[in-house]
Amino acid sequence: MSSQALTKRNPLFPTLFDDFFKPWREWTTDFNGGRSLAELTVPAVNVSEDKDSYNLSVAAPGMKKEDFKINLEGNVLTVSAETENEKEEKNEKYSRREYNYSSFSRSFNLPQSISKEKIEAHYEEGVLKLRLPKNEEAKKNGKSIQIAVK
Repeated sequence: MSSQALTKRNPLFPTLFDDFFKPWREWTTDFNGGRSLAELTVPAVNVSEDKDSYNLSVAAPGMKKEDFKINLEGNVLTVSAETENEKEEKNEKYSRREYNYSSFSRSFNLPQSISKEKIEAHYEEGVLKLRLPKNEEAKKNGKSIQIAVK
């Protein structure tokens, strides 16, 4: 069987993957908004800009700063994290062991105007904040555009 046979060609005809994952997908759907729980594992990111820098805020509550990895390769900034928890409960009648593993990775293409060697990051109250300072040339070349009225 070719991989093309497994991909969805028409929304009216289900594929092998649709049939196989359907029970799981239905179980992981939020009944309020219809969103899959798998979609909720990637943290939200806010990007803002001021005169001197770009600022990224990554919502990642319940994590520790040691859980994060921040890498810069060329102009691509990658923020990732992994957590693994094990919980064991023993009683004379039963024993229960639970594992929880979560991870995410987000990548951003940075403009040339960033001073890469001056990037700062800190984690506070469930939010990872990155400050991406602009280089001096970008600060000088900034301009404001006026909106004309006709």
